[in-house]
Amino acid sequence: MPKRTPKRVIVHPLVLLSVVDHFNRMSKEGKRVVGCLLGSWRSNGVVDVSNSFAVPFDEDDNDPTIWYLDHNYMEQMAAMFRKVNSKERVIGWYHSGPKLRINDVAVNDIVSLYCNDPILVMILAQPKELGIPTDAYYAVEEIHDDGTPTSKTFNHVASEIGAEEAEEVGVEHLLRDIRDTTIGSLSQSVSSQLQSVKGLMGHTQHIELYLSKVLDGTYPVNHTIIYLLQDILSLLPDLTLPQLISSFYSNANDRMLVIYIVSLVRAIIALHDLIDNKLSNQAIEKEVKEEKRKDKTVVSKETEKEKV
Repeated sequence: MPKRTPKRVIVHPLVLLSVVDHFNRMSKEGKRVVGCLLGSWRSNGVVDVSNSFAVPFDEDDNDPTIWYLDHNYMEQMAAMFRKVNSKERVIGWYHSGPKLRINDVAVNDIVSLYCNDPILVMILAQPKELGIPTDAYYAVEEIHDDGTPTSKTFNHVASEIGAEEAEEVGVEHLLRDIRDTTIGSLSQSVSSQLQSVKGLMGHTQHIELYLSKVLDGTYPVNHTIIYLLQDILSLLPDLTLPQLISSFYSNANDRMLVIYIVSLVRAIIALHDLIDNKLSNQAIEKEVKEEKRKDKTVVSKETEKEKV
């Protein structure tokens, strides 16, 4: 079978939940956990990672050549999953990172015994930065110009988080208990936009750091990366155009007008409530005075009767 090259990896929410649960249950002293990925390949090179299960794994932090993977357990679990859902096949494996290690190539060779062209997805169970907590890779043979034997390495492939409609409903129910219901939709929108801006700033800083290292000769010039950065910069609008500046001003003025009208309406409603409250208090005071007057009249009549 010819070797397949993945173009994009879609990780479903169930996989993320399973990996986080596996990490919280098994991880000790920051050690990573390993498991098997289940899913399917599309005809256009897109890989759907729809399910996963944990695999017993251990390694020596001091010696990367010493490690253990229970591949018999993985084979038995894959066979049982195949009985439940024949469409889900073993497509690769995962580990909790936070970075690639030397023995990952050897582990990938073990997984390749059970599937063709396995992919590796590094899923960060405890991400320290904003963004997608997944990084996908596939193994390739690296040919050396000096005539030395070829060696295997990993190439990065784009990954994203995707879900079907049923999965989205399930995730919404799970997040319902996590979200603060006292926070309005406006606060949530501002918070999400703030997180997006922070993520954009982080990516921009990475681009700036890479270009600075290319300029000072630390990194070699990679024309593919430069072309991609040029495509990104070409998508940015020209902020010096008068039409764009006028559009920004018009948009900002429209938003401020809406805020101004809302403030006026709130002030009018508050004044209306204040007037209603004052009128109701006056009516109550009038009733109290009337009752006191009636009580005085009754007391005076009784006093006159006693005198008579």
